[in-house]
Amino acid sequence: MQHYLFHYQNSAATCLQLSIRYSEYREYFLSRRQLMRRKTEMVRSTCCVVLLLLLSVAARSASAIMDGLLPNGNFEEAPDKSQLNGTRVIGRYAIPQWEISGFVEYIGSGQMQGDMLLPVPEGAYAVRLGNEASIQQRLTLTRGMHYSVTFSAARTCAQSELLNITVTPEIGEVPIQTVYTSSGWDSYSWAFKARRSDMSLIVHNPGVTDDAACGPLIDSFAIKTLQSPPSTKDNLLKNGGFEEGPYIFPNTSWGVLVPPMDEDDYSPLSPWTIMGYTKSVKYVDAAHYAVPGGARAVELVAGMEAALVQEVCTVPGRSYRLEFSVGDAGDGCVGSMSVQAYVSHGSVKVPYESQGRGGNKRGVLEFTATDKRTRVVFVSMAYTMKPDGTLCGPVVDDASVVGVHSHRRLLL
Repeated sequence: MQHYLFHYQNSAATCLQLSIRYSEYREYFLSRRQLMRRKTEMVRSTCCVVLLLLLSVAARSASAIMDGLLPNGNFEEAPDKSQLNGTRVIGRYAIPQWEISGFVEYIGSGQMQGDMLLPVPEGAYAVRLGNEASIQQRLTLTRGMHYSVTFSAARTCAQSELLNITVTPEIGEVPIQTVYTSSGWDSYSWAFKARRSDMSLIVHNPGVTDDAACGPLIDSFAIKTLQSPPSTKDNLLKNGGFEEGPYIFPNTSWGVLVPPMDEDDYSPLSPWTIMGYTKSVKYVDAAHYAVPGGARAVELVAGMEAALVQEVCTVPGRSYRLEFSVGDAGDGCVGSMSVQAYVSHGSVKVPYESQGRGGNKRGVLEFTATDKRTRVVFVSMAYTMKPDGTLCGPVVDDASVVGVHSHRRLLL
């Protein structure tokens, strides 16, 4: 029995070897034409895979929003003339890339309203929102990320104007009744967290005036992805140099206003928040202003009506040192300035005599923490104006909070 089993196994092995050899010989004797055809099909298949991958990457790149101007964010792509009744836009989708609702006007540079020249912030055209009018654009975002929207706005004929900015479910109000530049318009910022990947940015004028057309001018919408600045052992304050902040238009020289908002909201200067009612602080860059350190800083342009605030984690009973720079933005803001810093139960006032040409000095405050979270507050203690009557103020930059080791005296 074992002999037959051994013979069977040998025969099976021989058959297997013959089968393999036959397959090899069969493959070897395939015609050159068939081999070339197989190679051609393999190359085509590989090319198709590569093409699909490239298309997939391209689609992702196209869908990911880029920092900078939104599509037709400056409204330079005009509606068709058939979609205009004078300055009023008739079609809901008449303005390329945008959807409108209510009384919306398409305003050209140099256009007059009675004796008043309507200011266009940038380029040749802007949009004016009348009573309860709105304009919106779809955005493709990265879910969970934070973004900041920057736009320019000018008040026209209403005395008190504001804009509602919505990216559902985030809603904010941007007051624009105070003008911080002599040109008649300012750039504003507003931040939000993307709850979904496909969302709409909606800008709405809630005003109700006797003149339905009376409302703010808006222009130049841009967006920026905000990163979360970490705290380090060298600085408990996050974003102490204000390097992370809203998008600043490279061809503008008036900075970006960061309006007041609730502490629960996400700030364009996060984790700094602006504490106030209607007044703002100005985010400035080294390309157009004197900045104490780095590329960005904050100008406190609203006196005691707006404060810069951040909370840091501290250990009760431990000693810390707050340091910061105070100066002027080199924007012609001349006069006696001062910044008051409040931390825990302590405060320090740093006076600064500005010649309006730049410069800065350091402020220092040592304090003992009384809680697990300590609030750091900066506020300008005076109102300062330029010769043209626009508001200005001291610059704050390079702020840090570090632990201080207490030295005990040895008793002999």
